[in-house]
Amino acid sequence: MRTISRFLFWAFLLMSLVFVGCLGSSEPASTPVAPAPTATTVPQQLTVYSGRSEILMKPIIDKFIANVGVEVAVKYGKTSEMVSTLLEERSKTPADVFFAQDPGGLGAVESMFVPLSKETLRLVPAWAKSDKGVWVGISGRSRTVVYNTDKINVADLPKTLNGFTDPKWNGRIGWAPRNGSFQTMISAMRHLWGDEKTKGWLKSIAANGAKEFSNNSTQVVATDAGEIHIGLVNHYYLHRILAEKGTLKAKNYHLSEGGPGSFVMVAGAGILKTSSNSEAAQKFINYMLSDEAQKYFAEKTYEYPMVSSVKISPEMAPLEMVPSVPLSTLGDLKGTQAILRELGLIA
Repeated sequence: MRTISRFLFWAFLLMSLVFVGCLGSSEPASTPVAPAPTATTVPQQLTVYSGRSEILMKPIIDKFIANVGVEVAVKYGKTSEMVSTLLEERSKTPADVFFAQDPGGLGAVESMFVPLSKETLRLVPAWAKSDKGVWVGISGRSRTVVYNTDKINVADLPKTLNGFTDPKWNGRIGWAPRNGSFQTMISAMRHLWGDEKTKGWLKSIAANGAKEFSNNSTQVVATDAGEIHIGLVNHYYLHRILAEKGTLKAKNYHLSEGGPGSFVMVAGAGILKTSSNSEAAQKFINYMLSDEAQKYFAEKTYEYPMVSSVKISPEMAPLEMVPSVPLSTLGDLKGTQAILRELGLIA
């Protein structure tokens, strides 16, 4: 009997120790649970190919970065160079946005753009956007003649570009055949006059000893210095240089009978079909059409704003902004460059 009692005692004690041991090995209820990993937000970054210069575009792109919070990497070059790069890269281009100096550059790669939103297209006038809805004008720019006020009486200036083929202008003219805006002007000339008349005009100006410059601003400086008496430029270069120097012996002259020499064009932008950042690209274009950006183009670069809520700079001449040539017809950049090469005006 004692043996059985002793056995039951030790059995009970052993079971109790096992039970207590099990309790000691259990995980306390208060043990903290590791938080689930949270998703990190990858900052948006946009790649912009810019046919407009860094000195002009960097200030407004920096404002976009600060205000919208999208990082931007920019590749700068001449519009024609950017067009060639895009056509070479095709579907492999890293570019999200192409910002061109002129509608000719935009038209040359129009097939690579995605349609823009209706809200964006409504921001600009009908004449200042692609008829396919794939690019918009950001700022307006007029072709003009800059002339030296000491050398020329404004009353003696011709009413059209044809007037400069007169031998009396021999050795007095400046131009920039390699410049994108000049090439767009020639594209407009081809549309208005046809290729043969355009070739004739180019030959006549070359025969008049036109001096070649690399761009518009150097023509304005040379005109002010009397090195040339007139230059074929965009209107805003004079205003920008005048703001820096205070006074110039140069003024803009808008050809009174219009034509390609006073042709209104736009700088503009489109979004590449291959973009992986289309949302950020759309934000970029919308920002460039915001009042803040449009005031920058109107007040700092002396261009014509595209939105009606922003007024032009008081230093600029009011113009009839509807161009004499539909901007959508100016995409044959290769054809224009072929004519210039044929005549030995570009390499």
